[in-house]
Amino acid sequence: MTGAGTAASAAPARATHSTLKPGIKKDLFGSLEDGTKVWRYTITNRSIRVRIITYGGIVQTIEVPDARGRMGNVALGFAGLGDYVAKNNPGPYFGALIGRYANRIAKGRFTLDGVTYQLPINNDPNSLHGGTNGFDTKVWTATPGSDHGDPSLRLDYTSPDKEMGYPGNLHATATYTITKDSIRIDYRATTDKKTIVNLTNHSYFNLAGEGTGTIYDHVLQLNAHRYTPVDSTLIPTGQLAPVAGTPLDFTKPTPIGDRIRDGHQQLVFGRGYDHNWIVDGSGLRQAARVSEPTSGRVLTMSSDQPGIQFYSGNFLDGTLYGTGGHQYRQGDGFALETQHFPDSPNHGNFPSTVLSPGQTYRTTTVYTFSAR
Repeated sequence: MTGAGTAASAAPARATHSTLKPGIKKDLFGSLEDGTKVWRYTITNRSIRVRIITYGGIVQTIEVPDARGRMGNVALGFAGLGDYVAKNNPGPYFGALIGRYANRIAKGRFTLDGVTYQLPINNDPNSLHGGTNGFDTKVWTATPGSDHGDPSLRLDYTSPDKEMGYPGNLHATATYTITKDSIRIDYRATTDKKTIVNLTNHSYFNLAGEGTGTIYDHVLQLNAHRYTPVDSTLIPTGQLAPVAGTPLDFTKPTPIGDRIRDGHQQLVFGRGYDHNWIVDGSGLRQAARVSEPTSGRVLTMSSDQPGIQFYSGNFLDGTLYGTGGHQYRQGDGFALETQHFPDSPNHGNFPSTVLSPGQTYRTTTVYTFSAR
């Protein structure tokens, strides 16, 4: 594969939000070995600049102002296409669209209407994030547009019947809309055969700035009084357990690093936080809020999904280098993946992820950035 020259690999330039000019720009990010071109879209709107590539629908960078108005990239990612392609199976999934099924399915197996389907095992002994070639590895078709004057980018991908073992031809879309202070992702999917679907975005954040160190001093609040405990392979046990009295209680603002090494069995299993929280309430509501004390940046996440996976970057091991040339080590970024629960098809007490012909899968997640 080839790169697209210095424009594709350069780190974002330092700017202030007052210098941003709303609009959408397109440039060639690189080509795959079969010659397929991968494009990058830079979407700008008043105080946010986002770069999205058509490979995996990946959010490469997110630039937002700090408390002094200085722009900085707060998303982890790679500078060139080669790293995104090479780090698969499973990779860090930096910024990628995840499907058909976000998170884990036990032993890669589920049953629909008496038929058992086998998925690839890529997180032994389970299937993770859609399998060995999930939606994060696909080149999506991009259509720039606008929504009430805000720039947007619609990405489309059709997953054929039996791809990665999943039944049905599934047509999925993810539309990124950049407003004054937010990134909204609207997901849609339809199928011609009963199937399961659970889509999300796997962006990693560091509100102090990409490559600046750990996120352990970030202060997290989750609108969730329960979570789904996991076994040693990170598959839910089926319990819906209270967070009260555990280090998984983020109902009040708490630094991420305060209890991450306290020896609790769940944190031992995940090498830190890598769990699904059951978001209180229903409809589009606030699921999480994260603040960073030095920059003053604040991220608020809203979603209509029943769950949110908080992952504290436990498997970053120093072997990856990001857009700014910095080494990524354990805890250098966090992910908040809005979702249905892991392994839902194998737990009758979890919200259903079944999609049937004639139905439309619809879900929305909003990332809102501010500074204080």
